[in-house]
Amino acid sequence: MIRLVLFILACLVTPIFAQSSYRKVLFLGNSITKHGPKADIDWTGNWGMAASTEAKDYVHLVTQALTEKQGTAPEVLVKNIADFERGYATYDSTAKQAEAIAFQADLIILAIGENVPGLKTPEETSNLQEAVTKLLVALKGDRKPTILVRSCFWAHATKDKALRAACKAVNGVLVDIRTLSKDEKNFARSERPFKHSGVANHPGDFGMAAIAKALVQALPEVR
Repeated sequence: MIRLVLFILACLVTPIFAQSSYRKVLFLGNSITKHGPKADIDWTGNWGMAASTEAKDYVHLVTQALTEKQGTAPEVLVKNIADFERGYATYDSTAKQAEAIAFQADLIILAIGENVPGLKTPEETSNLQEAVTKLLVALKGDRKPTILVRSCFWAHATKDKALRAACKAVNGVLVDIRTLSKDEKNFARSERPFKHSGVANHPGDFGMAAIAKALVQALPEVR
């Protein structure tokens, strides 16, 4: 009888959204998520710009944290969707993200916004919100994956407003990292010199670790 009571109590205190494990994790983002070598900007990596090594970008730090929590490494798909940011108004999510949709991730992490052109009107903001919602709905399908939507690293109130609304529309979790760009130590330029200012303006190892920490902390408990 005592064991039964303890079992019932344990069930009651377990978070409703607790996830047994994240077997498949989808990372969708821009250069902060993954960027291949580009000689004209002196970038030689093929991971999140401008982490010093692949292991130190936020994608791999989150994956490492999940592996440690779960005891097994999740299958991971990482895609740069900067083309969505630049052309969201006419973007065909179903066609262009067929691979990501077919992947059927348990956990979807969307980290975009930085390359979206400045939103000058309420209509443009609404269009971005609608496009991001359509993207997330397409990725979600008829399943119930955990969805994290990260706010912009280079804080932008209007873009973040659209991301927040799209996140809410699919019952996702918004991960607010707006304050990171207020601290110089989160930028790669504070860690080492770069020939290209655009690369230097990306999060460095410290900034990547901060992004990863915010994402992991936002996840429903893994039990």
